[in-house]
Amino acid sequence: MTRLVLIRHGETDWNADGRWQGQADVPLNATGWKQALQIARCLKSTGISAIYSSDLQRASQTAQVLADEIGVPVRLDSRLREIHQGEWQGLLLGEIQVRYAQANQDRLRDPMNFSPPGGEPVAQVRARVLAAVQEILGLYPDETVAIVSHGFALAVLITHLIRQPFNQFWDQMPGNGQWITLEVMMQDLSQG
Repeated sequence: MTRLVLIRHGETDWNADGRWQGQADVPLNATGWKQALQIARCLKSTGISAIYSSDLQRASQTAQVLADEIGVPVRLDSRLREIHQGEWQGLLLGEIQVRYAQANQDRLRDPMNFSPPGGEPVAQVRARVLAAVQEILGLYPDETVAIVSHGFALAVLITHLIRQPFNQFWDQMPGNGQWITLEVMMQDLSQG
């Protein structure tokens, strides 16, 4: 059984503003850097063998602070990226609700099969994140691995691993600079 420490990156200015980041490559802000340092200090003695991170800078910056603290290199994996929000990237929720009223309603009605205009389908996010984690589990059986990613990507993964109905994934989204630890076996990743 592999112990996964699933970490959401520290805060960015867009997080603070409530903007939908998606795959826009927004860096950590001052609060985010402080959160990354707090993560590193708290997880320093947890026996982490490997650190994997989304290649977007807000995640990779958070991961690098942890890596510097524990002396383990960061492995970047684009499959751990946030959902691509297409035309919604950079917008506030209120702007999305006004400009894309019908699409927003479609998202709420059927989140698993929804794709923002010009963006990525939720099912595709789930598939790529699960594929990345499956590979990590194969490489690190019975070890502790940190994965630094994004709110939506982590919520989809956590919901899958704890076998919650997918429509409850919003309840599983960690806040900026938060993490959850789960004991995971390869069969936990089955697409059931």
